[in-house]
Amino acid sequence: MSEKLYPRYLNIREGLQKRVEQAYNILKECTLCGRECKKNRFVEKGECGAGLLPVVSSYNLHFGEEPPISGLRGSGTIFFTGCSLSCVFCQNYPISQQRIGNEITIEKLAEYMLSLEHKGAHNINLVTPTHYVPQILASLIIAIDKGLNIPIVYNTGGYDSLHTIKLIQGIVDIYLPDAKYSRDKLALKYSGITRYVETNRKAICEMFNQVGNLVVKGGVAKSGILVRHLLLPSHLENTKEILNFLKDVSPDIKISLMGQYFPCNRATDYPEINMRISPDEYKEAISFLNSLSLEGYIQDSLARI
Repeated sequence: MSEKLYPRYLNIREGLQKRVEQAYNILKECTLCGRECKKNRFVEKGECGAGLLPVVSSYNLHFGEEPPISGLRGSGTIFFTGCSLSCVFCQNYPISQQRIGNEITIEKLAEYMLSLEHKGAHNINLVTPTHYVPQILASLIIAIDKGLNIPIVYNTGGYDSLHTIKLIQGIVDIYLPDAKYSRDKLALKYSGITRYVETNRKAICEMFNQVGNLVVKGGVAKSGILVRHLLLPSHLENTKEILNFLKDVSPDIKISLMGQYFPCNRATDYPEINMRISPDEYKEAISFLNSLSLEGYIQDSLARI
């Protein structure tokens, strides 16, 4: 392993085994996410659908993330199946809710990481990782010992327990959380979960405290937090309230304002979101973002319509 490229791994390797033990203890009465289902995942599956071994739907170089995450060579994404959320509009519902994927060993997960690095990935991008944090930590021990030497991206729906985020402090380089809802009634209606706002905001604040604002060098993210928000049709107030919260976290926090919503999965059962967002809605969201002097990433093609 080259100390010149990524010396941080030399510092975290020694403490990883203790983190693994702490994380696997949580699985006995699982509280990794905001659902806190307290299932014993050594013998049964949690409400997220996850058991003891990780289940992965795919791993590949991904070029469709935000520019500093994908870079020129791609982000090394590993898509875990299952999810702590149950969003009626989820665009990846075959993976998140139908749980299509393959159960793998910890050793195989480490191999995926090393393979992605070998292919030139700028980072290891763990997609929907919350319910597999213990297994990820265990695999990192193997991967680091075999030379893993690129940043870790924690790409989450944002419904992570605070103690889960604290458990990965110093291990995750880049946090990529969603901030979906500003009101719990929306989270219950569209994602079937309670206490989303409190859970999400505590997690985001902890993430920011750990890594700070996004640091980009040579067009590629090296550390920090980038918060994603997907606009929902007819819910501009939700967007504005979230942006106000993020402004309070840090006036320099970077935001990805996503306008690619389209009705899929069970969204057709909800008339108010059974449509795409309009160009006017997206432009108003951008205008509000600018009024707060917040910066980040927008979808130019939609903004120009």
